[in-house]
Amino acid sequence: MNDQDPALFALLNEIGIIEQLARNRFERAQPDGLRLPHFTVLNHMVRLGDGKTPGQLARAFQLTKATMTNTLQRLEARGFIRLEPDPDDARAKRVFLTPEGRARREEAVAFTATDLAALAQRADIRADALLAPLRALRTALDRDPRRN
Repeated sequence: MNDQDPALFALLNEIGIIEQLARNRFERAQPDGLRLPHFTVLNHMVRLGDGKTPGQLARAFQLTKATMTNTLQRLEARGFIRLEPDPDDARAKRVFLTPEGRARREEAVAFTATDLAALAQRADIRADALLAPLRALRTALDRDPRRN
């Protein structure tokens, strides 16, 4: 990185590095090999509700439908989601979180909570103070018409 780089570029670069380090830390903390892409689908469904189609989830995560289908198959094999026929389109499916999937999402958060609290203390940061500006940046990026 260069001191002459635009501040937003430098910020996004730092976020990218943080994401990679956090991904590795999260996955190492999971006792059963839960991968971050699988967790993010479970987390998305807890936050925003279930009943979406694989295509809707793929668009939300900016993935191909094939990639999302693979992720959903792995989650279904572990009993974390169930796929049901879409009542509006017999060719499509809807994705629903199972009680086991919800519980596994909560366990994943709990597995990392203590570690993350200690990390925040060592880094001398208040995560709650960072949330508002980061959410504003995420919202702006999400709404950017050049996103797709």
